[in-house]
Amino acid sequence: MVCVAAIDAACGWRVGRSGVDSRKGKIGEKAGASKLALRYGFWFAAGGSSKRRGGRMNLLEEKWLPVRRSSGQVDWIAPHQISEPDIVAFAANRADFNGALAQLMIGLLQTTTPIDDEDVWDGFLDKPPTTEVLQKWFEPAAEAFLLNGEGARFMQDFSLTAAEGAECTIDALLIDAAGGSAIDKNTDHFVKRDTIKAMCPHCVAAALFTLQTNAPAGGAGHRTSLRGGGPLTTLLVATPSHCLWQDLWLNIKPQRNFLQQGGDAQKTAKHFTFPWLADINRIQPAGGETQPLQVHPHHVFWAMPRRIRVDFTEVQTGQCDVCKRDSTQLVHRYVTKPQGLNYKGVWRHPFSPYYEIKGDWLPMHPQPGGFSYKNWLAWVLGVKQGKKSVQAAGIVNYFLQERKKYQKSGQFRLWVFGYDMDNMKPRCWYETTFPLYGLAEAKRATQIQNLIANRIEAAEQAVFYVRQAVKQAWFGESDLRGDLSFVDKAFWDGTEPDFYRQLEHLMSQARTESGIDLDDDKFIIAVGETWLKVLTQCATKLFDVDIVGAGPIDQQDPRRIAEAYNGLQRNLKGDAIKIILRLPVSEKKNKNAKSTAKQQVQSSP
Repeated sequence: MVCVAAIDAACGWRVGRSGVDSRKGKIGEKAGASKLALRYGFWFAAGGSSKRRGGRMNLLEEKWLPVRRSSGQVDWIAPHQISEPDIVAFAANRADFNGALAQLMIGLLQTTTPIDDEDVWDGFLDKPPTTEVLQKWFEPAAEAFLLNGEGARFMQDFSLTAAEGAECTIDALLIDAAGGSAIDKNTDHFVKRDTIKAMCPHCVAAALFTLQTNAPAGGAGHRTSLRGGGPLTTLLVATPSHCLWQDLWLNIKPQRNFLQQGGDAQKTAKHFTFPWLADINRIQPAGGETQPLQVHPHHVFWAMPRRIRVDFTEVQTGQCDVCKRDSTQLVHRYVTKPQGLNYKGVWRHPFSPYYEIKGDWLPMHPQPGGFSYKNWLAWVLGVKQGKKSVQAAGIVNYFLQERKKYQKSGQFRLWVFGYDMDNMKPRCWYETTFPLYGLAEAKRATQIQNLIANRIEAAEQAVFYVRQAVKQAWFGESDLRGDLSFVDKAFWDGTEPDFYRQLEHLMSQARTESGIDLDDDKFIIAVGETWLKVLTQCATKLFDVDIVGAGPIDQQDPRRIAEAYNGLQRNLKGDAIKIILRLPVSEKKNKNAKSTAKQQVQSSP
């Protein structure tokens, strides 16, 4: 798992993360038409790589997407080139840009593809459409991808003017930029101020989409994204990935299937899909909300909670502080205004898992500690255990239910990523991939879900025991509280290979009609004992060698360490963890042993 620290010790008011920036630059007076034409003409002549529409940059024609080719070369392409076979990945300088660009291209393909049949979809997976075909698909959406100039602009408010909005430096578009409060208090230790002073138009476009897609809490009236602040995203990818096209196309449904998932497909006016093509009041009344039925189903990819307008009138020549390329049109500021689209109601984004709380289903968000196999079941197959219910992302469910022939090859994974947000402050960017396994038969699906859930629950119980023992060894019975999350991470990392080996074994049995009965007592005991051995060995090693045992003996209390170690071993051999794994418990225990063990499980966090 990759964790890109994006920590601002004291985030304050700021647009991009918050809403009001304490650093304001002067937005220049609006240039006359001839001056604008001259300025834009110079810019585009300097680029010289793509067609222009009346002196305006169109992101469907501009070579602005950074990609890596199979040779290792980094290149910039236009969207219609995305099916070229030697393109293997996005290659932006920022991890959040790469995740956002993948969602942008999937959204563009889903919005424009005429494919209505699963067989035709299947044919395009290995033999993608040509660049000419993709150009025809994208052409009807061209007016929505103009980045600059008068009128509608990509991901920018249709009618916002410089006089109406708060002026902000361009780095405020970045979710992890130093906050205004941190700058005022001189606490911007990790993300320094003034590191991003200017952006090229290509990075501005990527930053706009990234912010609108992930928009965190931003102060009064500055809305979060359609999925809340810093959503968790799960996308299907091929492994090994032969080309980027496959990774994107795996997340596309036939159009008729997609249009059934929510929204009003009869709202065909383009601003119901691309909200920046008209004044915000055409969708949402002043002070109102935006519900799914107020817009087209494709709107889910193009949500615009923030009202932003970039200043393209005062630009300079130099190096972009994000991509480090030279540009003749470096942008330095933008304006913003509160009261953007306020997404409420039963939204279901196809890329996010959802959890149930009090009858409502809410999108999941990354949490401190990142991702591990403890998340696998919920985010791949979903879980429903008592009050804990999670549904996998819509595209994952569709793939496992409708594209079963791909599930036996083991060549697909789940790409999981997102910001762990503390309100408006990003704590970390997390990113990893999970193996993807599916089940065809409902009865075995339930059995396998229960078995996997038991393994994860037993691991959670074991790591609780380790954390408890480490605390006792170091602090005794003290009420001192500290951050022991490193214990959890070491435990999950240490047991992960064995978990996936056992998972693959269980999946193999579940797929085979003549396989072992997954409810057979002997089978349950065999796999349970194997997993308990893994947990016990890892827990013991962490305590005895890697954590407590690694400290200098002259600075520790041997008696306290011995007591903590013995307590850890008793717990690992106790009934609580055995009951979770459906293993036999000691007959010497009194008749209340199971009840006591269950209470012990319930008391653990």
